[in-house]
Amino acid sequence: MNDHVIHAMAGAGGGVLAMTATYPLVFLSTRAAVKTQNENKSVYEAVLEILEREGILGLYSGLSSSLLGIAVTNGVYYYFYERSKGIFLTGGKKGLSTLESVITGLIAGSATTIISNPLWVVQTSQAVHTMDSKTRIEKLGFLQTVQHILAKFGMKGFFRGIGPALVLVANPVIQYSVFEQLKNFLTARRKLQRKGNLTDWDFFVLGAISKLVATSVTYPYIVVKARLQAGATKYRSSMNALATILREEGLGGLYKGMGSKLLQSVLTAAILFAFQRRIFLMTKAALTLRDSSLVGLRRTL
Repeated sequence: MNDHVIHAMAGAGGGVLAMTATYPLVFLSTRAAVKTQNENKSVYEAVLEILEREGILGLYSGLSSSLLGIAVTNGVYYYFYERSKGIFLTGGKKGLSTLESVITGLIAGSATTIISNPLWVVQTSQAVHTMDSKTRIEKLGFLQTVQHILAKFGMKGFFRGIGPALVLVANPVIQYSVFEQLKNFLTARRKLQRKGNLTDWDFFVLGAISKLVATSVTYPYIVVKARLQAGATKYRSSMNALATILREEGLGGLYKGMGSKLLQSVLTAAILFAFQRRIFLMTKAALTLRDSSLVGLRRTL
């Protein structure tokens, strides 16, 4: 098994762990982004409201599709990212330049967005299904949501929000570019100070900082994407959605749910980078041990 596949598996595994730990924040930010009313509720107040109306499981509506989505997203992204990165890192080169990081991120991000968008449409639909109901209603499962989208919108319904989603390829591009440059800087500094390699804690902090920068810059398009994926029909296009939100809700409308989203994104990225690296090293070590054992067995035979 080559390193590209191991990176993809590690990315998928790390993503599932990170999403499971932070999903209630994903749920809250999705609902806040989709709401068109100007409400100034804190994260705490939003949690209490959902607990009262939907119970503790209400905070996990859409978790199954999110776990599938994040596994596919991270697995595909890491595969294409590491494969593209390997093209640049030839001739003993140790790190990517800023331009190379951007190009690598664009390739990986575009492929990932096209492949995973249907899963995120399902997740968003599940998260907002009970949002406007005053009483408890039955939540839709993954397959029920798929059937609902097909019946209402047809196959094209699974690609709602693909425009802003492709624009949001800039998010991981910014994230991984910032991460690579910070990692290169810190690695060079550690070597200069003779303090050894980067630790899991270093990767955790670098992942958090890089995601904080990326999400802060791209958040308005996250709001637009969430509304389109939730099935909003009042917007003709992404640009029309931006203009309408600005006109009807003001600048604050483009940043609804940003608090919980920033917290979730930073925690998810930090956990992902730390666990992805650890899972990669453990898998690599296990495969190396297995290969060594097979070689030894063949020799004895």
